[in-house]
Amino acid sequence: MQSYSFRWDVIPNNLGFLASGMEMTLFISIVTLVVATLLGLVIAIMQMSRFRFARIIALSVGEIVRNTPILVQLLWVYYVLPIVFNVRIDALAASILGLSLYSAVFISEVFRAGIQTVPVGHREAAQVLGLTPAQSFVRIVGPQAIRSVLPPLAANFVQLIKYSSLASVVSVGEVTRRGMELSSSTFRPLEIFTFIAVVYFAICWPLTHSIRIWEARLARR
Repeated sequence: MQSYSFRWDVIPNNLGFLASGMEMTLFISIVTLVVATLLGLVIAIMQMSRFRFARIIALSVGEIVRNTPILVQLLWVYYVLPIVFNVRIDALAASILGLSLYSAVFISEVFRAGIQTVPVGHREAAQVLGLTPAQSFVRIVGPQAIRSVLPPLAANFVQLIKYSSLASVVSVGEVTRRGMELSSSTFRPLEIFTFIAVVYFAICWPLTHSIRIWEARLARR
């Protein structure tokens, strides 16, 4: 076997190309987090609704999403959804939609747990004061629950940064896809994907470490 000759110059020579992919990765992650957070809140409210039909829908969506691979879900949204509903959807929108739905199911559990940590007496007091359920949530339940849900939401953002690499399978130009394209043209997969792995680690590890410190401080309080 011939010894492998490293050529790390392929990275600085194509840094702009890879950086454009990283920008797309962060864009997908941020947009998906916003969409998934809103959708997750809706699912959590439906799960705790007094209306049985709403609970059944929320629970059914959760079971389907949790028990199928996220990659299959992305491919289904990109290839099957346009056929079923006769709509056109590009690769970026399909990736954001698929990742948002997947993350929303887990974020809904975060919201549900956060809401349930609010003492029942506080909700009962809101009813005694004549507040509507919406007013009670906005003024009483929400502000208390948000403290406990912020660290898990931040952790979900880190997961989304990593999950965004799956968008490469539907040809979205995020950093993993850029690496695949560059690797096929330069025949330098070792250097390119090692660099991409280091970039992911350099972004995710500080965020993960900061979240742990944040959670520890909240626990002490």
